[in-house]
Amino acid sequence: MQEGTIAKIMDKGYGFISREGESKDLFFHSNELQNVSFDDLREGDKVSFEVNQGMKGPQAVTVSRV
Repeated sequence: MQEGTIAKIMDKGYGFISREGESKDLFFHSNELQNVSFDDLREGDKVSFEVNQGMKGPQAVTVSRV
């Protein structure tokens, strides 16, 4: 599992996670959240996740708030 910070939350059920040492934020979808509701997430929250290859590039899966 990797860790990062919620960088941006979009109203349509997805957002982006910033990772230390990476210049590009990682996409995540609300379907990948574990033990937390999308509405409970806030920008700046620490999260853990795994990275999988999605249709448009790498994306975060099994996302949990730390």
